[in-house]
Amino acid sequence: MPLDTQNAAAPGGAAHSPAGGRREPREIPLRGMRGMIATKMRESLQSTAQLTHHAGAELGAVQALRAHCRSAGLAPPSVQDILLRLVVQTLQDFPALNATLEDNRITEHPAVHLGLAVPLPDDLLVAPALFDAQSVELGALPGARRDLVEQARAGKLSVRELTGATFTVSNLGRSRVHHFTPILNLPQVAILGIGGIEARVVPDEAGGVRSAEVIGLSLTFDHRAVNGAPAAAFLDRLVERIERIAPDAFDHELRC
Repeated sequence: MPLDTQNAAAPGGAAHSPAGGRREPREIPLRGMRGMIATKMRESLQSTAQLTHHAGAELGAVQALRAHCRSAGLAPPSVQDILLRLVVQTLQDFPALNATLEDNRITEHPAVHLGLAVPLPDDLLVAPALFDAQSVELGALPGARRDLVEQARAGKLSVRELTGATFTVSNLGRSRVHHFTPILNLPQVAILGIGGIEARVVPDEAGGVRSAEVIGLSLTFDHRAVNGAPAAAFLDRLVERIERIAPDAFDHELRC
């Protein structure tokens, strides 16, 4: 038996709004930017061999770093910015993930041009590049990310910014979605999805259990360019960095 039948349509009849008026179907033409996004997503899935690995990382060390910054008089970076900085550092150890695949040729890029997925009004999405992200220190990262978001929302991104990323991060960290399957942003060979945080019971060193904050990480990669083992190794290294980061690891990047 339905729990709420107030707005259910009568058999054979049309659905009605709470006010009693007829609700007509809403048609949204798949054109313009929405159409371009749809075409790119379909092309991505049809032309690549996509596979997704999932992992979880405890955030205790990240929160300890933020607490250290507050006690040391430094502006505490957000969890997102810490994760982005660690992603960039990890990519420098795994050039096969910081790569593009075009015309049956894989290009591994020496610089990390980090694509940041930015949601726009009307359910649109772009992923502009933060160029040379390996050179952007943690203290400068919030401003650089904010500038990209503002340009995206103002429609002022250049073609180079819209197409120049070598690896993309898509963040659903404010949602209850812990893991998901991000779609590759062609011609990139990998994309990382950052999911929401959930409380988990995990083993402790004394053989008991403890509570921990765990964030979901989802790495989609093109199996034509990257095999499962190196993709898993990338995730393993990233999780290790997240869970073992020292409280003062970025002090030199946060001091003016």
